[in-house]
Amino acid sequence: MLTRRTLMALMAASAGARALPALAAEPVPFSREWLLGKAREIAEQPYAAMPLVPEPWRTLSYDQYRSIWFDFREAEWEGTDRPYRVDFFAPGLYFERGVEVSVVEGGQASRVPFDLSRFDKTDQFPELPVDENMGYSGFRLRAELNKAGTFEEFAVFQGASYFRAIGTGQNYGLSARGLAINTGGRGGEEFPDFTNFWIETPEPGQETVRIHALLNSPSVAGAYCFDITPGTPATMEVSATLFPRDALNNVGIAPLTSMFLFDQTNRNRFDDFRPAVHDSEGLLIHNGAGELIWRPLANPNGLQISAFMDSNPQGFGLMQRSRDLAEFADLEAHYHNRPSLWVTPGEGWGDGSISLIEIPAEKEIYDNIVAYWRPSADLEPGSEHQFTYRLDWGGEPPRPKDVAPIINTRIGNGWDKDEPGQIVAIDFGPHPALGDLENLRHIVQSSKGTVTEGILQDNPATGGVRLSFRIDPGEETYTELRAQLLSESGTVSEVFLYRWTA
Repeated sequence: MLTRRTLMALMAASAGARALPALAAEPVPFSREWLLGKAREIAEQPYAAMPLVPEPWRTLSYDQYRSIWFDFREAEWEGTDRPYRVDFFAPGLYFERGVEVSVVEGGQASRVPFDLSRFDKTDQFPELPVDENMGYSGFRLRAELNKAGTFEEFAVFQGASYFRAIGTGQNYGLSARGLAINTGGRGGEEFPDFTNFWIETPEPGQETVRIHALLNSPSVAGAYCFDITPGTPATMEVSATLFPRDALNNVGIAPLTSMFLFDQTNRNRFDDFRPAVHDSEGLLIHNGAGELIWRPLANPNGLQISAFMDSNPQGFGLMQRSRDLAEFADLEAHYHNRPSLWVTPGEGWGDGSISLIEIPAEKEIYDNIVAYWRPSADLEPGSEHQFTYRLDWGGEPPRPKDVAPIINTRIGNGWDKDEPGQIVAIDFGPHPALGDLENLRHIVQSSKGTVTEGILQDNPATGGVRLSFRIDPGEETYTELRAQLLSESGTVSEVFLYRWTA
């Protein structure tokens, strides 16, 4: 079910692109090569918006929109031995333009026409017109995750180029997008749309479902392919081929979108009975040099953009490491059960940066965190660019490097509140290399102000160690912090990076 936060996050992305005429009622040939050719063709043409659905659909209230839902008995492949089911979402409210969905079998694509009779609704839902511009706003995938004969949802594509998934048994949290354009830049962000989808019919017993999508926006067109496998984690092998109309000098590949309101780093700003509220708590990076970097997320007072320069990154993702209900004390939202999302490039991505955008937020209904790979070179008009990558939706990815993880960060005043600055306490999780403090040394650095040398202590509550130090920024409004643990053999912990702000 859509939440109010999901809908509000899509408000700015309601515009679409008219990519293709409606498919004929009869099946037509379809292939990956055809889609690449079509994306290349429309990139050479002026951009045109997809038509709006009828106005009464667009002016539905939030409660009215929630009063219509898809009937599971009308799902695609219901009553067959196919291993997946597909449900569709109605347009309206923030979803002002429909998308075209087709089912592919034997190399032939058949459009799924909008059919109001496939939905259930309450008497609160009004009688509305249906015309040739109607389309679904998206769809969800279901499979037999826990019990034979019971199909549970694990992935959703809906709104602009947004999509999301969960590992088996998890609750929805963060989202991904097909592409990010000018996020945090001057002139405002551009939201590309997936305007057309083609879902390949799976064979009985097939573990992976393949989905193709056409992306379009004023600046770019693209052809996407998703090979999706549910489980723990749920995985997506993504291939994206982009055809820019304009020079893309602020483009985000594999963009991730999440929510961070507060935790022990900024708890004093929020009067809330819960100790933490977030879908994700940190950005994890495995850079091209082999470092494993942990950057706790922030909810700043002003827009904050960080760029982690790199060459051929090995992976990055937004992580939810807090997995105990008591760490959130929220019996409804179940933040402890939200997925982490890890991106593994499929080929060398070259030079660029992992960008982190942190937007001020006062309520948990807003997605205020964005992370993506930004190539250093512009994507020029008339060119063609392919990016492949894997998305793992679930828990922590397999440790790409055997070092101690950072499991919590606390920032605030200590017992001596007359001392200038604040205390930063970093908890490192249990690891064999942390067994003897005498064999460890630590590094604490700040770009501005001063920091104390730091104290390293065993933490009996976690089985790991804690590094604590005081930061005194003086008159500075921000400073970049860096800390890590080392032994004679080299680095034995993740590298801690954080932008402290006044």
